[in-house]
Amino acid sequence: MTDTDLHEACGVFGCVATGAWPTQLDVAHTIYLGLVGLQHRGQESAGIVTSLGAEDSKFKTKKGMGLVTHIYAEEDIAKLKGNIGIGHTRYSTQGESEIQNIQPFVVETEHGLIAVAHNGELVNAKSLKKKLLRHGVGLSTGSDSELITQLLTHLPECGEPQGLVNWVGRIKRIMAETLTSYSLVIMHHDKIYALRDPFGNRPLCIGKLYPAAAFSGKKVISDDDVDGWVVSSESCNFNSMGARYYREVLPGEVIELSKEGVKSVYIAPRPNKAPPAFCIFEYVYFARTDSTFEGQMVYTVRQRCGRQLAEEAPVNVDIVSTVPESATPAALAYAEKLGIPYGEVFCKNRYIGRTFIQPNMRQRKLGVAKKFGVLTENFRGKRVVLIDDSIVRGVTMVPIVKLLRAEGAAEIHIRIASPPIKYPCYMGINIPTFQELVANVVPLEDMPSHFGADSLQYLSVDGLKKAVREGIKNPNGSVGHCVACLTGEYPVKCDDW
Repeated sequence: MTDTDLHEACGVFGCVATGAWPTQLDVAHTIYLGLVGLQHRGQESAGIVTSLGAEDSKFKTKKGMGLVTHIYAEEDIAKLKGNIGIGHTRYSTQGESEIQNIQPFVVETEHGLIAVAHNGELVNAKSLKKKLLRHGVGLSTGSDSELITQLLTHLPECGEPQGLVNWVGRIKRIMAETLTSYSLVIMHHDKIYALRDPFGNRPLCIGKLYPAAAFSGKKVISDDDVDGWVVSSESCNFNSMGARYYREVLPGEVIELSKEGVKSVYIAPRPNKAPPAFCIFEYVYFARTDSTFEGQMVYTVRQRCGRQLAEEAPVNVDIVSTVPESATPAALAYAEKLGIPYGEVFCKNRYIGRTFIQPNMRQRKLGVAKKFGVLTENFRGKRVVLIDDSIVRGVTMVPIVKLLRAEGAAEIHIRIASPPIKYPCYMGINIPTFQELVANVVPLEDMPSHFGADSLQYLSVDGLKKAVREGIKNPNGSVGHCVACLTGEYPVKCDDW
């Protein structure tokens, strides 16, 4: 993506050691590795909360602003020693980029401490806030994730038998009150509850941690040999910690993770038997290419998008290229399909960081200006097609095309491996207003001249759906994707907006 304006809200992670406690598994380090692997989902802040898991155990917490690797030193991880824990990386969509908004949130209740980490954005956050305030519940942050935490701690109006807390019952109540968008990990004493909203709008999956001997090749390990369980927004981090993908958390499902293992305890229904609404842009852009959703790898889906784009929008050029690097799989497949050489035209400065995650426009623009070098010998005097995965505001495509022109490109064509983004997202992605989206400001026929290109074409909505759904392996339920930012058809009413 050349734009600097489309970003995922957060990444969540949890880990539970199996067997007898205290464990030999380094839970805190496992969570650290999990968050490093989810860094692309949020670079503003990160937090880790661990516990020994006893009923009277205190939570150990370390949070900070910035990258995971900058927040945690070796001694920090050592101090977080525990048998169970959760973590979070954050980009702000609700609540400012401030220390008090760093997750996981930890709250003391009459039943003990709980910790909550959230990926997504509640579509009815304003209504929920008013409800809590009417009940005398104070809120200390602007984050809608705090609303979830307070709803959990607030005693249900119907009460609880014998005064015994029923966390699954409270989770069910939250799922009934807000249908989307959230993937959550909730830690209490010796258990983690992992859940997705009924529409499955945000991803969440489970991994199994095997003993180290499983990776040395010196010992045969059975499926029963397991050191622990992890739950993560994406599976891309599993290899780094010695975990293997187990399965997805289903839309509406609540999973209980404990030292005894993994158990499905509830699946919330969708209203009117509606289909799921998994965010299609997880495939297009947000997720790391080595993550797996719905039984297929993200990289493979992006390749299919490129091949479909070649069928719908071919062009006669000398070289196919891209702006590094999320659109590279689509560009390679586009080139292969049309039999045109692929070549790099930009060199990425990898030490700048992912500038589109930065929270304000001025920071974004400054970051993009420093991000790329130009490989002039690869394209001077040639006709070039630039493949990108999406365009949001279009603020950086103009200078990129201008730069290629100045360095001698004979022609510059633009092909986008997704449809035009025309509508805001109210479910955890920062697409704020209609007026800021270039597809609503510039007519399609005027886009080539707007960007200074010779031509510009997008992949169709049907083409994107075809590319995504062609390889889905989902024997456990129905298939459905949210394409609201492309069509304006939202899975639920967004009255609070």
